[in-house]
Amino acid sequence: MSCVEKLTDIQQKNKSMICLGLDLDPKRMPAEYTKSNKSMYEYAMAMIEATKDYVCAYKPNMAFYENRGPDGLSLLRSINSRIPDDIPIIVDGKRGDIGNTASHYAEALFDIYRADWVTLNPYMGYDTIRPFLEYKDKGVFILCVTSNSGSKDFQHLDVNGKPLFKVVAEKVDYWNKENNCGLVVGATHPQELKEVRDISGSMPLLIPGVGAQGGSLEKAVIYGTDNFTKPAVINVSRSVLYASTGPDFAEKAVEELKRLNSIVAKIRSGEITLDSLDKDEAAQPEQNEEAKTTVVVHEMPKPKTDQPYQSKEELNQTPPTPQPETPPTPQPEQEAEQPKPAMPTPPEPLQPPPIPQVSPTPQPERSEATEERKPEVIDRTVVNNISSDSKPEEKEETKEEPKPTEKAEEKAEEAPKPTLPKPPPLPKPPPVLPPRPDL
Repeated sequence: MSCVEKLTDIQQKNKSMICLGLDLDPKRMPAEYTKSNKSMYEYAMAMIEATKDYVCAYKPNMAFYENRGPDGLSLLRSINSRIPDDIPIIVDGKRGDIGNTASHYAEALFDIYRADWVTLNPYMGYDTIRPFLEYKDKGVFILCVTSNSGSKDFQHLDVNGKPLFKVVAEKVDYWNKENNCGLVVGATHPQELKEVRDISGSMPLLIPGVGAQGGSLEKAVIYGTDNFTKPAVINVSRSVLYASTGPDFAEKAVEELKRLNSIVAKIRSGEITLDSLDKDEAAQPEQNEEAKTTVVVHEMPKPKTDQPYQSKEELNQTPPTPQPETPPTPQPEQEAEQPKPAMPTPPEPLQPPPIPQVSPTPQPERSEATEERKPEVIDRTVVNNISSDSKPEEKEETKEEPKPTEKAEEKAEEAPKPTLPKPPPLPKPPPVLPPRPDL
């Protein structure tokens, strides 16, 4: 049995297009199931046992197991080994490397982890995809238009007049010699989904982005299956896997899956169509606009005045008239009255000027007192000149000021002036000897 036949058979048996992502995140799981790998395994088994009749595939993302090291990879193998054989396993690893490395990836994913389908990245070209295509009974979903917001960075670039994602879709359709290729197209891009469906022929599409990411289930089903004429798989993870964090998590997950399957059944029966979806979408903006206009009408008069207005003319006329009349008349009168009593206050700080006039008079008296005290303290240690200086002070009290100056001048004249040191006396000339008689 081919991988595509296995997928379509379980869709018909369970009447479901929903693939459940087994992305075990301890931060979202019930606390009693996050203590060890064993408890996480029990959580996964409970979820699989409850939902196996309402899904068409299980898709574990390897990142949620690789981050736990060897124990996490062992957990992934244990979970995959307990999934019923008739339900396909899509291992989401998004591998893509040169041929030699890609062959080891293919062996690990298909043989060790029991994958029926894997997700691949086509950026490095066909030689990175070929080792996976050699497993003819296995399938590959190749990234085309992903559901994340950054998909436009590269996937929408113009390549010879067409976006890159269309080039990828055409290439994968050409590589699909063994009917084991598929494409990944996000539900958050419904128009691109419709375009890829036209290019990809009968290849199955893996459509993520429904639920927590905000993609439309109805448009994903209609565009992805081309009105149920071509295979597609709708992936949901968080909205079902963590529908409840209590002990009823499995029951809540089943309720959400039933709700999603019922919507798909209504689309298949024609109860839900694109026209009805367009009408619902068109009605929502009108309701939003009406709500906005009513809010604006009620909010406009509040900040202006408290008086009720009856017409637009009154709104334009009344506000300017009270504003110039009321504020100018009372304000200047009160302001003019207030500064008048405040005028006598400035002379109070002007009183300090007489204070500096009194200050110079006591200063000389204090200086004289200090000068009189100084000689009394120094009398026994000071030379006679200081004792002479005290006399004129006493005379200053009798107002005989010129006498001390004259005495000072006489003393200055009597004082010896500084003289240069006397030069040493010249040596006496030698005595004149009398003439010698013999001469």
